[in-house]
Amino acid sequence: MTDNGTHADRKWWTPFNVIVGIILATGAVLTVMRFTQGIGAVTNLDNNNAWGLWIGFDLLCGVALAAGGYVTSAACYIFGLKRYHSAVRPAILTAFLGYALVVLALHYDVGRPWRLPYPIFVSQGTSSLLFEVGLCVFLYLTVLFIEFTPAAFEWLGLKKIRALVVKLTLILTIFGVVLSTLHQSSLGALFMIAPSKLHPLWYSGYLPVYFFISSMFAGMSMVIFESTLAHRYLSRHMDDTHHREAPGVALGFAKAAAFVMAGYLGIKLIGIAIDDHWRLLATGWGMWYLVEVIGFVAFPALLFAMGVREKNLKFVRWAAAWTVLGIVLNRLNISVIAFNYHLPSHERYVPSLMEIGTSVFIVTLGIVIYRFITTRMPILHEHPDYSAHSPEQKRI
Repeated sequence: MTDNGTHADRKWWTPFNVIVGIILATGAVLTVMRFTQGIGAVTNLDNNNAWGLWIGFDLLCGVALAAGGYVTSAACYIFGLKRYHSAVRPAILTAFLGYALVVLALHYDVGRPWRLPYPIFVSQGTSSLLFEVGLCVFLYLTVLFIEFTPAAFEWLGLKKIRALVVKLTLILTIFGVVLSTLHQSSLGALFMIAPSKLHPLWYSGYLPVYFFISSMFAGMSMVIFESTLAHRYLSRHMDDTHHREAPGVALGFAKAAAFVMAGYLGIKLIGIAIDDHWRLLATGWGMWYLVEVIGFVAFPALLFAMGVREKNLKFVRWAAAWTVLGIVLNRLNISVIAFNYHLPSHERYVPSLMEIGTSVFIVTLGIVIYRFITTRMPILHEHPDYSAHSPEQKRI
Protein backbone atom coordinates (compact mmCIF):
# COMPACT_ATOMS: atom_id res chain seq x y z
CA MET A 1 0.00 0.00 0.00
CA THR A 2 2.84 2.30 0.85
CA ASP A 3 4.62 1.45 -2.40
CA ASN A 4 1.52 2.29 -4.43
CA GLY A 5 1.18 5.62 -2.67
CA THR A 6 4.83 6.42 -3.25
CA HIS A 7 4.50 5.54 -6.94
CA ALA A 8 1.40 7.74 -7.27
CA ASP A 9 3.19 10.64 -5.59
CA ARG A 10 6.16 10.19 -7.92
CA LYS A 11 3.82 10.19 -10.90
CA TRP A 12 2.25 13.48 -9.87
CA TRP A 13 5.44 15.21 -8.67
CA THR A 14 7.23 15.16 -11.99
CA PRO A 15 9.35 18.15 -13.12
CA PHE A 16 6.82 18.85 -15.90
CA ASN A 17 3.86 18.92 -13.51
CA VAL A 18 5.67 21.07 -10.96
CA ILE A 19 6.75 23.66 -13.55
CA VAL A 20 3.32 23.70 -15.18
CA GLY A 21 1.64 24.03 -11.77
CA ILE A 22 3.79 27.05 -10.90
CA ILE A 23 3.09 28.70 -14.27
CA LEU A 24 -0.67 28.10 -14.05
CA ALA A 25 -0.82 29.39 -10.46
CA THR A 26 1.15 32.50 -11.42
CA GLY A 27 -1.09 33.00 -14.45
CA ALA A 28 -4.19 32.77 -12.27
CA VAL A 29 -2.82 35.53 -10.03
CA LEU A 30 -1.97 37.72 -13.04
CA THR A 31 -5.45 37.12 -14.45
CA VAL A 32 -7.05 38.32 -11.23
CA MET A 33 -4.80 41.39 -11.23
CA ARG A 34 -5.64 42.18 -14.86
CA PHE A 35 -9.41 42.04 -14.40
CA THR A 36 -9.55 43.71 -10.99
CA GLN A 37 -6.89 46.42 -11.25
CA GLY A 38 -7.03 47.25 -14.95
CA ILE A 39 -4.68 46.87 -17.89
CA GLY A 40 -2.26 49.49 -16.56
CA ALA A 41 -1.48 47.35 -13.54
CA VAL A 42 0.05 44.53 -15.59
CA THR A 43 1.26 46.10 -18.87
CA ASN A 44 3.50 48.90 -20.13
CA LEU A 45 1.02 49.95 -22.80
CA ASP A 46 0.25 53.64 -23.37
CA ASN A 47 -1.36 55.92 -25.94
CA ASN A 48 1.62 55.57 -28.29
CA ASN A 49 1.67 51.79 -27.94
CA ALA A 50 -1.90 50.56 -27.64
CA TRP A 51 -1.04 47.09 -28.97
CA GLY A 52 1.74 45.17 -27.29
CA LEU A 53 2.91 41.63 -26.64
CA TRP A 54 -0.59 40.22 -26.23
CA ILE A 55 -1.45 41.27 -29.79
CA GLY A 56 1.99 40.82 -31.35
CA PHE A 57 2.69 37.39 -29.89
CA ASP A 58 -0.55 35.86 -28.63
CA LEU A 59 -2.66 36.96 -31.61
CA LEU A 60 -0.45 37.51 -34.65
CA CYS A 61 1.93 34.64 -33.91
CA GLY A 62 -0.87 32.42 -32.65
CA VAL A 63 -2.93 32.82 -35.81
CA ALA A 64 0.08 32.29 -38.12
CA LEU A 65 1.31 29.17 -36.32
CA ALA A 66 -2.22 27.74 -36.22
CA ALA A 67 -2.27 27.75 -40.03
CA GLY A 68 -1.25 24.10 -40.04
CA GLY A 69 -4.94 23.25 -39.77
CA TYR A 70 -6.01 24.64 -43.14
CA VAL A 71 -2.74 23.65 -44.85
CA THR A 72 -2.92 20.00 -43.80
CA SER A 73 -6.66 19.67 -44.44
CA ALA A 74 -6.31 21.20 -47.89
CA ALA A 75 -3.39 18.90 -48.76
CA CYS A 76 -5.33 15.81 -47.70
CA TYR A 77 -8.94 16.51 -48.71
CA ILE A 78 -8.70 19.06 -51.56
CA PHE A 79 -5.48 17.99 -53.29
CA GLY A 80 -6.02 14.31 -52.49
CA LEU A 81 -2.66 13.70 -50.78
CA LYS A 82 -3.91 10.90 -48.54
CA ARG A 83 -0.42 10.20 -47.20
CA TYR A 84 -0.92 13.24 -44.97
CA HIS A 85 -4.09 11.83 -43.43
CA SER A 86 -2.44 10.83 -40.15
CA ALA A 87 -1.32 14.45 -39.66
CA VAL A 88 -4.78 15.97 -40.10
CA ARG A 89 -6.21 15.44 -36.63
CA PRO A 90 -3.11 16.64 -34.72
CA ALA A 91 -2.97 19.68 -37.03
CA ILE A 92 -6.68 20.43 -36.57
CA LEU A 93 -6.36 20.09 -32.80
CA THR A 94 -3.32 22.40 -32.74
CA ALA A 95 -5.14 24.94 -34.91
CA PHE A 96 -8.32 24.77 -32.84
CA LEU A 97 -6.41 25.30 -29.59
CA GLY A 98 -4.34 28.04 -31.22
CA TYR A 99 -7.39 30.02 -32.28
CA ALA A 100 -9.18 29.38 -28.99
CA LEU A 101 -6.17 30.73 -27.10
CA VAL A 102 -6.06 33.74 -29.41
CA VAL A 103 -9.62 34.52 -28.36
CA LEU A 104 -8.63 33.99 -24.72
CA ALA A 105 -5.71 36.41 -25.13
CA LEU A 106 -8.08 38.97 -26.64
CA HIS A 107 -10.08 38.87 -23.43
CA TYR A 108 -6.99 40.04 -21.57
CA ASP A 109 -6.32 42.82 -24.07
CA VAL A 110 -9.90 44.03 -24.48
CA GLY A 111 -10.72 43.71 -20.79
CA ARG A 112 -14.45 43.16 -21.14
CA PRO A 113 -15.06 39.52 -22.10
CA TRP A 114 -18.81 39.95 -22.24
CA ARG A 115 -18.36 42.58 -24.98
CA LEU A 116 -16.26 40.38 -27.29
CA PRO A 117 -19.25 39.13 -29.39
CA TYR A 118 -20.73 42.65 -29.54
CA PRO A 119 -19.22 43.76 -32.91
CA ILE A 120 -20.52 40.64 -34.65
CA PHE A 121 -23.98 40.15 -33.13
CA VAL A 122 -25.01 43.63 -31.94
CA SER A 123 -23.33 46.48 -33.80
CA GLN A 124 -21.50 45.43 -36.95
CA GLY A 125 -18.87 47.87 -38.17
CA THR A 126 -18.72 46.44 -41.67
CA SER A 127 -16.42 49.20 -42.94
CA SER A 128 -13.73 48.21 -40.43
CA LEU A 129 -10.96 45.77 -41.31
CA LEU A 130 -11.03 44.58 -37.71
CA PHE A 131 -14.65 43.53 -38.20
CA GLU A 132 -13.61 41.30 -41.12
CA VAL A 133 -10.79 39.80 -39.06
CA GLY A 134 -13.06 39.21 -36.08
CA LEU A 135 -15.83 37.68 -38.18
CA CYS A 136 -13.43 35.36 -40.03
CA VAL A 137 -11.73 34.23 -36.83
CA PHE A 138 -15.11 33.60 -35.23
CA LEU A 139 -16.32 31.55 -38.20
CA TYR A 140 -13.05 29.67 -38.62
CA LEU A 141 -12.91 28.79 -34.94
CA THR A 142 -16.40 27.34 -35.37
CA VAL A 143 -15.22 25.37 -38.42
CA LEU A 144 -12.21 24.02 -36.52
CA PHE A 145 -14.43 22.98 -33.62
CA ILE A 146 -16.71 21.02 -35.97
CA GLU A 147 -13.70 19.44 -37.70
CA PHE A 148 -12.35 18.39 -34.31
CA THR A 149 -15.61 16.84 -33.05
CA PRO A 150 -15.33 13.44 -34.85
CA ALA A 151 -12.46 12.52 -32.50
CA ALA A 152 -14.56 13.52 -29.50
CA PHE A 153 -17.60 11.64 -30.82
CA GLU A 154 -15.50 8.50 -31.33
CA TRP A 155 -14.26 8.84 -27.75
CA LEU A 156 -17.83 9.23 -26.51
CA GLY A 157 -19.19 6.45 -28.72
CA LEU A 158 -21.59 8.71 -30.63
CA LYS A 159 -21.42 6.95 -34.00
CA LYS A 160 -24.40 8.48 -35.80
CA ILE A 161 -23.54 12.13 -35.21
CA ARG A 162 -19.89 11.34 -35.93
CA ALA A 163 -20.88 9.89 -39.32
CA LEU A 164 -22.89 13.02 -40.09
CA VAL A 165 -19.98 15.36 -39.33
CA VAL A 166 -17.53 13.25 -41.37
CA LYS A 167 -19.73 13.77 -44.45
CA LEU A 168 -19.17 17.52 -44.09
CA THR A 169 -15.37 17.19 -44.20
CA LEU A 170 -14.80 18.53 -47.73
CA ILE A 171 -17.20 21.46 -47.29
CA LEU A 172 -15.61 22.40 -43.96
CA THR A 173 -12.13 22.18 -45.48
CA ILE A 174 -13.00 24.49 -48.38
CA PHE A 175 -14.72 26.93 -46.05
CA GLY A 176 -11.71 26.87 -43.73
CA VAL A 177 -9.26 27.62 -46.55
CA VAL A 178 -11.38 30.57 -47.76
CA LEU A 179 -11.65 32.03 -44.26
CA SER A 180 -7.94 31.55 -43.62
CA THR A 181 -7.07 33.32 -46.86
CA LEU A 182 -9.16 36.28 -45.74
CA HIS A 183 -8.09 36.79 -42.15
CA GLN A 184 -4.42 35.77 -42.51
CA SER A 185 -3.96 38.50 -45.13
CA SER A 186 -6.18 40.99 -43.31
CA LEU A 187 -4.00 40.83 -40.21
CA GLY A 188 -1.19 42.20 -42.35
CA ALA A 189 -3.49 44.81 -43.87
CA LEU A 190 -4.21 46.15 -40.37
CA PHE A 191 -0.72 47.65 -40.22
CA MET A 192 -1.10 49.47 -43.55
CA ILE A 193 -2.95 52.22 -41.69
CA ALA A 194 0.26 53.12 -39.82
CA PRO A 195 2.82 54.10 -42.48
CA SER A 196 4.36 56.74 -40.23
CA LYS A 197 4.79 54.34 -37.29
CA LEU A 198 6.05 51.12 -38.87
CA HIS A 199 9.60 51.16 -40.21
CA PRO A 200 9.67 51.39 -44.05
CA LEU A 201 11.51 48.09 -44.42
CA TRP A 202 8.59 46.25 -42.82
CA TYR A 203 5.85 48.55 -44.12
CA SER A 204 4.71 47.64 -47.61
CA GLY A 205 1.66 47.53 -49.80
CA TYR A 206 2.36 43.80 -49.98
CA LEU A 207 1.82 43.25 -46.25
CA PRO A 208 -1.41 41.25 -46.76
CA VAL A 209 0.41 39.02 -49.27
CA TYR A 210 3.40 38.63 -46.93
CA PHE A 211 1.17 37.57 -44.05
CA PHE A 212 -0.78 35.03 -46.08
CA ILE A 213 2.21 33.41 -47.78
CA SER A 214 4.21 33.29 -44.55
CA SER A 215 1.25 31.65 -42.82
CA MET A 216 1.52 28.77 -45.32
CA PHE A 217 5.08 27.80 -44.48
CA ALA A 218 4.45 28.68 -40.83
CA GLY A 219 1.65 26.11 -40.76
CA MET A 220 3.77 23.46 -42.48
CA SER A 221 6.66 24.08 -40.09
CA MET A 222 4.37 23.97 -37.09
CA VAL A 223 2.98 20.59 -38.19
CA ILE A 224 6.54 19.21 -38.40
CA PHE A 225 7.53 20.83 -35.10
CA GLU A 226 4.42 19.60 -33.28
CA SER A 227 4.90 16.10 -34.72
CA THR A 228 8.51 16.06 -33.53
CA LEU A 229 7.50 16.91 -29.98
CA ALA A 230 4.60 14.45 -30.05
CA HIS A 231 6.83 11.60 -31.21
CA ARG A 232 9.28 12.36 -28.44
CA TYR A 233 6.89 12.83 -25.52
CA LEU A 234 3.63 11.12 -26.58
CA SER A 235 5.00 8.23 -28.64
CA ARG A 236 3.21 5.57 -26.60
CA HIS A 237 -0.15 7.06 -27.61
CA MET A 238 0.61 6.70 -31.33
CA ASP A 239 -0.27 3.75 -33.51
CA ASP A 240 1.87 2.16 -36.21
CA THR A 241 0.28 4.28 -38.94
CA HIS A 242 1.36 7.55 -37.33
CA HIS A 243 4.88 6.24 -36.73
CA ARG A 244 5.15 4.92 -40.27
CA GLU A 245 3.76 7.99 -42.06
CA ALA A 246 5.49 10.67 -39.96
CA PRO A 247 8.75 10.78 -42.00
CA GLY A 248 6.81 11.12 -45.27
CA VAL A 249 4.68 13.94 -43.84
CA ALA A 250 7.77 15.79 -42.61
CA LEU A 251 9.64 15.44 -45.90
CA GLY A 252 6.58 16.35 -47.98
CA PHE A 253 5.84 19.50 -46.00
CA ALA A 254 9.55 20.38 -45.93
CA LYS A 255 9.68 20.27 -49.73
CA ALA A 256 6.58 22.44 -50.04
CA ALA A 257 7.83 24.86 -47.39
CA ALA A 258 11.16 25.30 -49.19
CA PHE A 259 9.36 26.30 -52.42
CA VAL A 260 6.93 28.64 -50.64
CA MET A 261 9.73 30.29 -48.67
CA ALA A 262 11.70 30.83 -51.89
CA GLY A 263 8.65 32.55 -53.39
CA TYR A 264 8.23 34.61 -50.23
CA LEU A 265 11.84 35.81 -50.50
CA GLY A 266 11.27 36.79 -54.12
CA ILE A 267 8.19 38.84 -53.25
CA LYS A 268 10.07 40.53 -50.39
CA LEU A 269 12.81 41.57 -52.84
CA ILE A 270 10.19 42.88 -55.26
CA GLY A 271 8.65 44.91 -52.44
CA ILE A 272 11.98 46.52 -51.56
CA ALA A 273 12.68 47.26 -55.21
CA ILE A 274 9.28 48.85 -55.84
CA ASP A 275 9.56 51.03 -52.73
CA ASP A 276 13.24 51.76 -53.52
CA HIS A 277 14.42 50.97 -50.00
CA TRP A 278 17.79 49.46 -50.93
CA ARG A 279 19.67 52.24 -49.14
CA LEU A 280 17.91 51.40 -45.88
CA LEU A 281 19.56 47.97 -45.85
CA ALA A 282 22.86 49.66 -44.96
CA THR A 283 21.41 51.13 -41.74
CA GLY A 284 21.13 49.50 -38.31
CA TRP A 285 17.49 48.66 -38.95
CA GLY A 286 18.56 47.24 -42.31
CA MET A 287 20.98 44.86 -40.62
CA TRP A 288 18.19 43.68 -38.33
CA TYR A 289 15.89 43.24 -41.34
CA LEU A 290 18.54 41.10 -43.06
CA VAL A 291 18.89 39.00 -39.91
CA GLU A 292 15.18 38.20 -40.17
CA VAL A 293 15.07 37.60 -43.93
CA ILE A 294 18.37 35.76 -44.39
CA GLY A 295 18.74 34.12 -40.99
CA PHE A 296 15.13 33.03 -40.46
CA VAL A 297 13.78 32.59 -44.01
CA ALA A 298 16.60 31.92 -46.48
CA PHE A 299 18.63 29.75 -44.11
CA PRO A 300 15.79 27.42 -42.98
CA ALA A 301 14.54 27.23 -46.61
CA LEU A 302 17.99 25.99 -47.60
CA LEU A 303 17.98 23.60 -44.65
CA PHE A 304 14.57 22.28 -45.70
CA ALA A 305 15.84 21.72 -49.25
CA MET A 306 18.97 19.93 -48.04
CA GLY A 307 16.92 17.79 -45.68
CA VAL A 308 14.57 16.73 -48.47
CA ARG A 309 17.39 16.00 -50.89
CA GLU A 310 19.34 13.95 -48.36
CA LYS A 311 16.17 12.59 -46.72
CA ASN A 312 17.64 13.87 -43.46
CA LEU A 313 14.82 14.26 -40.91
CA LYS A 314 17.15 15.95 -38.44
CA PHE A 315 17.74 18.82 -40.88
CA VAL A 316 14.02 19.07 -41.57
CA ARG A 317 13.07 19.19 -37.89
CA TRP A 318 15.68 21.79 -37.05
CA ALA A 319 14.56 23.86 -40.04
CA ALA A 320 10.93 23.65 -38.85
CA ALA A 321 11.83 24.84 -35.34
CA TRP A 322 13.97 27.65 -36.80
CA THR A 323 11.15 28.71 -39.12
CA VAL A 324 8.70 28.85 -36.22
CA LEU A 325 11.12 31.18 -34.43
CA GLY A 326 11.38 33.23 -37.61
CA ILE A 327 7.62 33.68 -37.84
CA VAL A 328 7.55 34.84 -34.22
CA LEU A 329 10.37 37.29 -34.96
CA ASN A 330 8.63 38.63 -38.06
CA ARG A 331 5.32 39.24 -36.33
CA LEU A 332 7.01 40.88 -33.32
CA ASN A 333 9.13 43.05 -35.62
CA ILE A 334 6.01 44.37 -37.32
CA SER A 335 3.86 44.80 -34.23
CA VAL A 336 6.37 45.71 -31.52
CA ILE A 337 10.08 46.04 -32.38
CA ALA A 338 9.94 48.09 -35.60
CA PHE A 339 6.70 49.81 -34.59
CA ASN A 340 7.11 53.41 -33.36
CA TYR A 341 10.77 53.04 -34.31
CA HIS A 342 11.20 56.83 -34.42
CA LEU A 343 10.43 57.34 -30.71
CA PRO A 344 13.34 57.91 -28.28
CA SER A 345 14.43 54.81 -26.38
CA HIS A 346 12.82 55.89 -23.10
CA GLU A 347 9.43 56.17 -24.83
CA ARG A 348 9.66 52.85 -26.66
CA TYR A 349 7.40 50.04 -25.53
CA VAL A 350 9.00 47.19 -23.64
CA PRO A 351 6.63 44.46 -22.35
CA SER A 352 6.45 44.07 -18.60
CA LEU A 353 7.29 40.84 -16.84
CA MET A 354 3.59 40.41 -16.09
CA GLU A 355 2.74 40.66 -19.80
CA ILE A 356 5.35 38.03 -20.58
CA GLY A 357 4.11 35.89 -17.70
CA THR A 358 0.54 36.06 -19.00
CA SER A 359 1.66 34.97 -22.49
CA VAL A 360 3.65 32.07 -21.00
CA PHE A 361 0.56 31.14 -18.98
CA ILE A 362 -1.63 31.06 -22.11
CA VAL A 363 0.87 28.94 -24.08
CA THR A 364 1.27 26.55 -21.14
CA LEU A 365 -2.49 26.22 -20.85
CA GLY A 366 -2.60 25.19 -24.50
CA ILE A 367 0.11 22.56 -23.97
CA VAL A 368 -1.75 21.11 -20.98
CA ILE A 369 -5.04 20.91 -22.89
CA TYR A 370 -3.31 19.38 -25.93
CA ARG A 371 -1.69 16.74 -23.73
CA PHE A 372 -4.98 16.01 -21.96
CA ILE A 373 -6.86 15.51 -25.26
CA THR A 374 -4.19 13.48 -27.08
CA THR A 375 -3.77 11.06 -24.18
CA ARG A 376 -7.51 10.32 -24.14
CA MET A 377 -9.01 10.85 -27.58
CA PRO A 378 -8.07 9.21 -30.91
CA ILE A 379 -5.87 12.03 -32.17
CA LEU A 380 -2.51 10.29 -32.53
CA HIS A 381 -4.05 6.90 -33.21
CA GLU A 382 -7.11 5.46 -34.92
CA HIS A 383 -10.05 4.36 -32.83
CA PRO A 384 -10.40 0.56 -33.28
CA ASP A 385 -14.07 0.96 -34.28
CA TYR A 386 -13.15 3.42 -37.03
CA SER A 387 -9.87 2.11 -38.35
CA ALA A 388 -9.36 1.82 -42.10
CA HIS A 389 -10.15 -1.90 -41.98
CA SER A 390 -13.21 -1.80 -39.75
CA PRO A 391 -16.70 -2.41 -41.21
CA GLU A 392 -17.91 0.86 -39.67
CA GLN A 393 -15.25 2.90 -41.44
CA LYS A 394 -15.98 1.22 -44.76
CA ARG A 395 -19.62 2.21 -44.52
CA ILE A 396 -18.64 5.84 -43.85
